[in-house]
Amino acid sequence: MTNLFDDTRIYVLGDSELSIIGNREKLAQWRHRGCGPSYYTLGRKIVYRGSDLNAWVETQRVATYMPNTANEVQSVYNRSSASGVAK
Repeated sequence: MTNLFDDTRIYVLGDSELSIIGNREKLAQWRHRGCGPSYYTLGRKIVYRGSDLNAWVETQRVATYMPNTANEVQSVYNRSSASGVAK
């Protein structure tokens, strides 16, 4: 996994690096809903550890399937046809 954030750094709201995962309002919504990256409150300040941000980013990964052979492509096509997916 490539780290988007420096594991040893502490990020605060307003750091431009945080914009890659969401703007200030989006981060606030996630905190309110109890989702999004882990954070700390230090008084009224919200801070994120780089390692927590990287761990959260990794959980957002969507793995896709890439067939290696023509037989695998045909197999995927046959399964989608059988399930009623339009051709």
